[in-house]
Parts: sequence; structure tokens; C-alpha cells
Amino acid sequence: MNDVRRGRLKVYLGAAPGVGKTYRMLDEARRRAARGADVVVGFAECHGRPHTEAMLDGLEVVPRAQCAYRGGYFEEMDLPAVLARNPEVAVVDEFAHSNVPGGGRNAKRWQDIDVLLAAGIDVVTAVNVQHLASLKDVVEKITGVPQHETVPDDVVRRAQQIELIDMPPEGLRRRMAHGNIYTPEKIDAALANYFRPGNLTALRQLALLWVADRVDEALHTYRAEHAIGGVWETRERVVVALTGGPEGDTLIRRAARIADRSAGGDLLAVHVARSDGLAAGVSHASLARQRRLVEDLGGSYHSVVGDGVATALVDFARTENATQLVLGTSRRGRLERFLTGPGTGETVTELSGDIDVHRVTHERAGRGTLLPSRRRTLSTARLIAGPVAGLVLPVLLTVCLAQVRGTVNLTSEALLFLLAVVGVACIGGVASAVIASVTASLLLNYWFIPPIGQFTLDDPNALLALGVFTVVAATVAAVVDRSLRLSRRSARATAEAETMSSLAGSIVRGGQTIPALLERTRETFGTDSAELVDEPPDHEVGSGVTTVPAGPGAYLVLRGRTLSSSERRVLAAFAAHVGSAVERAQLAEAAAEIEPVKAADRLRTALLRAVGHDLRTPLAAGWAAVTSLRGRDVEFSAEDRDELLATADESMAKLNRLLENLLDLSRLEAGVLPLSLRATSLEEVLPMALADVPDVDLRDVESIPPVLVDPPLLERVIANLAGNAARHTPAGRRVMVTASALGGRVELRVVDRGPGLPTTGRERLFEPFQRLGDTDNTTGLGLGLALARGLTEAMNGTLTPEDTPGGGLTMVVSLPLAERVDPSASTAAATPGRTP
Repeated sequence: MNDVRRGRLKVYLGAAPGVGKTYRMLDEARRRAARGADVVVGFAECHGRPHTEAMLDGLEVVPRAQCAYRGGYFEEMDLPAVLARNPEVAVVDEFAHSNVPGGGRNAKRWQDIDVLLAAGIDVVTAVNVQHLASLKDVVEKITGVPQHETVPDDVVRRAQQIELIDMPPEGLRRRMAHGNIYTPEKIDAALANYFRPGNLTALRQLALLWVADRVDEALHTYRAEHAIGGVWETRERVVVALTGGPEGDTLIRRAARIADRSAGGDLLAVHVARSDGLAAGVSHASLARQRRLVEDLGGSYHSVVGDGVATALVDFARTENATQLVLGTSRRGRLERFLTGPGTGETVTELSGDIDVHRVTHERAGRGTLLPSRRRTLSTARLIAGPVAGLVLPVLLTVCLAQVRGTVNLTSEALLFLLAVVGVACIGGVASAVIASVTASLLLNYWFIPPIGQFTLDDPNALLALGVFTVVAATVAAVVDRSLRLSRRSARATAEAETMSSLAGSIVRGGQTIPALLERTRETFGTDSAELVDEPPDHEVGSGVTTVPAGPGAYLVLRGRTLSSSERRVLAAFAAHVGSAVERAQLAEAAAEIEPVKAADRLRTALLRAVGHDLRTPLAAGWAAVTSLRGRDVEFSAEDRDELLATADESMAKLNRLLENLLDLSRLEAGVLPLSLRATSLEEVLPMALADVPDVDLRDVESIPPVLVDPPLLERVIANLAGNAARHTPAGRRVMVTASALGGRVELRVVDRGPGLPTTGRERLFEPFQRLGDTDNTTGLGLGLALARGLTEAMNGTLTPEDTPGGGLTMVVSLPLAERVDPSASTAAATPGRTP
């Protein structure tokens, strides 16, 4: 068996491109090599930066593998060569890189690194925060640049060391301006876009918070391994205790404000449930609502089990390394607190130690009730049997003891009477116990305490016996009564909670909501069947059929047994949820049926308008020209004839372009537009694309590297955007087209100096058959921008609008570089039949 030690992984995490990850990584490689370690460079991407390339001097570099793909050649790390070399340490850059498909290679470089680690090779790598999978959407929202290469957070978290490479935004922008990151032709575009100060500040904060979470996990593990129970105030953690009472919302918001005072503070809400499940006064509905409030405020909800609420609360706070604990002041009144002693708040304060305790006042403070509510807990039979037993049982016991008088002493006789009183208390409660205690004490006094046959009520011992009997009976009866109350409350709460839980799970499951609810209803109430009907069935009382309304025109019918009144109450609440589910299902079904009709109607109306105007205009012009040429009553000169032919030709060309746009848009929506992606330079496409747009200001396109696109489709995208910009550019101003390369992408900008558009509603620009902002409705079908975005996305690109500085609108086309594209994405997009 080959027992190879797994290699150790170290990750340099950068807040942004250019902060110096590769430089620091190579610097560590040189330091390790100087200490005698066997170090090789498996892959290092220096991006042409001379200072970084200089760090490779003196290091052994494994030659890269040349990979052929779609007619081009790409360089990748030669994984077999690194494994064959088997160094102690391998330096591998770009942790999130996507490998070129084919040749048995892994899809991602982090998978290659995992192979090296499994072989016992230590690896030093680097990755930017924008490539973490959990932050992909956040970074795209901040920077506007989509991330096509990501690495799972869990893979990075498994690293033995994570070192943050950070730099203030001003310093990074100075490095950029000095040419230490990108070549001069890319600097202006980078500083104006991705490397804006706000973007860099946001990326820096994301990186710091992500690393802080990782450090926090390591600290938690260390404390657990070393059984450290004391609070280390490394990070503000606020625990708020919830009881399910009405004061919960106030406590949560107060705790959230406390947590917000410290950047990165955590909010944790906790509810302590009794281990026996008997939680008096708890509103599960309130707890569910408060849980949603906690999550909306960015906190987390926890539930722990413990008999001692205060102890369980403090133990949880210590386990989570909490710094502050928030709980409400007692809802008990002063008299109740005096009689029952210190409550949860006082006990938590005593046990908290170095945890700060906040006791928050609220409107329910001190307004609790002293006595329990008078709810009936005994059955009718027991209420009748109790007083009868209280009278009869002491008499029967007296008769029996009279038969054995002299063989049993007075102490035993008193204990037997006391036992009878306890039995009656267990049967009938407090009232029956009082009756039994009075009867037993009188009988004991008359028949067994000298002088026998006489009442000696003036004797202190007799009065003491009567008092003891009464106190014992009342105490036992109170315990029995409380036990019955808690037992019934627990059973009821358990059944209702289980029912509501199944209800919530069924609703979440979506399509099978109503069948799942009905099946759960049948199981919960133990009936033979449960169904939903439009009209209540005719049945006799006691026939085993229960019917409850479940909304307008709907009834829930259970067959099999007759339900009790308490079960009917729960069933009514359940039926209300079933009715809501039915109503939602009906509305969803109606909406699903209507939406396609509405969409088709909108498309039909727009298409009829377009055909009625935009298609008819060139058709009418061409028809008129051809009709004139065919006429015999007018003799046209050669010049007039040429002009009419030119009109007809121009009209037919315009008609042909409109029809091609319609066909291409339909192919895009059907996902059957054929693509032929290849490396293409902008200089190859721009001349033809801008042929119909006079006097275009073309800038910074000569040095742009090739992009991976379909040339004819890119030509149509640029032509549509430039034509749209020309229509909105005032007379005397020119449309500007500029390009820049950044982060494996090329951004092509088509700039107009028109009136621009408000930020709201800009997505409507890309809806077909509309001319948002156009004042001239004779210029086309309104398909240009819709088609341009569809074609761009089909080529793995994006098309977004942004404001032009000084006024106007700029259309930004972002396309992948040919040498840095994610090949798997290209393959998917180029496959006919796939929806782009």
C-alpha cells in the first residue's frame, strides 16, 4: 500500500489584479530554494511585467505543454512533466484557470493542483477574490465585468495557509499609471473601468471579509481543540434570546443595532426549548416570524435544547464565542418575582462572566399573570368521580380499619388515610382533594383518636392533622393538575407543530402541494381518506365523515372516524392553508395559460405594425420604381432610368435586410443559429461594419489582440450599434468607436453624443419591435439592438449600455480574447440547437 503524505497548499489571495500575487509567490519560491528546498515553477503567468519576469531567474521552470484546439495552439501547465519531476514544492499560478479541452486534461487548473497534492507535492498558488465562486455575482454587480473562471470556495478553504495580498486603491492605481501592470495602450481604459477607486475599495473589502471568515473558522477550531471556554473578543458577536413572546421583534432589532456598530459583527438569535418538549407560553408562529426577521437582518437563527434556560443560553453564547447577550426584562409582575425568586435574566447575569448582558425593556415587561388560566384539564367523568371518591373512600377505609382495631397503631392509620387523600387528589383534582382531606381528618379524629367516639376539634394535634391533610391533598392535586396541563399542551403543540411543518414542506415542494397536503391530513388525523370537493357531501351525524370549509367553493372532507372538537379546531386551521394553496394553484394555472397568449399577442401586434409600415415602405418605393420603368406612356432619359433602378435596388436591399433581421432573431430565440467561432482581429471586421456610417472616429483598435467570434455576426453587431448611434448623434458630431483589452476580455465601445437615456428602463432597449428614445419611426423594425445583444451573447459576449461622459449613450460590447477564452463555454455556444 502506497502511503503518500498529502502535499500542503498555500494560496496567495489577491484583492484585485496587479496587487503582486505572482511576484510574492515567486519570491517565496526563491526563498524556499535558497533554504535548500527542491522547487520548480509549474506555471507562472507574468503578463509581460518585467519585475515579475525577473523573479524567475534562478528558478527551474517546467516547459509548458502546447495544446491544439480549434485550429489554434495554447500553452498549459504540463501536469505529467511536473509529476515526473516530483519536486518538494511546485509553484502553479492562476488557481481558477480553465484548461483547454482534450488530451485527457482536467477541466480546471485547481483539479491539476489537487493531483499534485495527492502525489505529496506542496503547491503554492494564487487567485483573485473575483474568481471565488461565492463572490462571482457580487463582483460582476460591482465592476460590471462577468467572471468566466471560478474556483469553489471550499477548495480554497482547504488550504493550510491563505495569505492576503492587499494594496490601497490609490497605490494600485499609481502602479497602473506607471505601467507596472498593463501596457500603455490599456492603462486609460483600465483606470476608467475596472480599476475605478470605488471598485477597488469594494473588492478590497470583499477580500478582507472573506479572509476574516477563514481566520474565524481556524480560531473556532483551535478553541475547540484546546477546550478554551473563555470569550476572546476578536470579533463582535451578539446573541439575542427569543422566547416566542411579543417582545421578540424589539429584542432582535436592538441586537441588530448593537452588532452593526462593529464592522463585521455577527447577529445570532437563539431559542431554548425544554428537553421534554413542554414549553409553556411559546408561540411557534411568533418564533417563525421572528426567525424570518433575523434572517432579513443578516443574522442566523438557532434552537438549543435544555432544561435550564439560563444555563443553556450562557453555554450557547460561550460556544459561539459571543461578546454580548441580549434578552428582555421579565414579563412577571413584582409579586410573582417575589414569590418565585430570581428569573432567567438574573440567573444569566450571574452566569455570564465576561459576556456583556443587555436586558432590554419592552412594553410587556412586568405584565405577566400571577395565577394560571382557569382552563379545564380533567374529563367530566373524573370531575364527578373525584368528589364521590372523596366522600366514599375515607368511609370505606374507616370500616376496614374498624375491623382490625388494635392490630394497627394510630400512625399507620393516619398514613393510610393520607394515602387515600392522595389517591382522591390524583383522581379529581383540588376540589375532590379538599373534600377527601376534611372527611378523612374528621373520621380519623372521631374513630381512632382518643377519646374514641367523640370529636376533639379543640385539640391542637387534631387541627394540625386536618391542616396537614389539606396541604398535602392540595399540593398533590396541584401537581397532578399541572402535569395534566403540560401533558396536554405538549401533545397539542407537538401535533400542531408537526402538522404545520409538513404543511410548510409540502408547499415548498411546489407542484405536488395539494396532493401532499391531503395525504398528510389523512395521516395526521388517522382517517381512511381525505379529499377536496366543490360541494359538501350529504351525511348523517356520527357517520365518520368530517367536512370543513377550505375557501370559496371548496371543502375538505375526511372519512373514517369522527373527529373531536379539539381536532376539528386544528383541522380548520389546516383547511385554511389548503384553501390558500388551492387558490394559489388556480391563480398560477390561470397566469400560465394567459402569459403565452399575452406574449403572442404582443409579438403579433408589434409584427403587424412593423409589416404595416416598415416593410411596406421599401416595398412601395421599389414597386413604384419598377412600375414606372415598365410604363409605356413616359419616355425616361438614361439618367432618370438609372435613378429609378437605383431606387428599386436600394428598396429591395433594405427589404432584404429587414427580413434577414427577422429570420436571425427567430433563429436566436429558437436556439438554432449556427456559429463558426475563430480568432478574429477587429481590423478585419470594422471596415465592412462601418461602411454605411459616415465619418466615424475610430480609436485604439490597431493594437487589440484577436477575439474569438464569428466574423460575419460581429460585423452585424457593430453595424447595428453604429447605425443606431449615428441616428442619435447630432449634426456636426461624429460616432466614436474605441476598444481596449482587459482581464482576458476585449471591450468595444460605440459612443454617441445624443440626448442619452435615463438609467431606469434601459433594458427595454433590447426588446424587439420598439424604438425607445427614437423620434423617427421610419428607420426600421426596432430589431437592431435586440439582434445585436442576442448575437453578442451567442458568441460568449455581453452588450451593456452606459452613460457617455459629457452626454450621450455608450454601447459596450465585451468579447473573450482568443488566447484566454474558456473553451468549454465556446464549445457549448457554438453547438447548433443550444439556446445561447
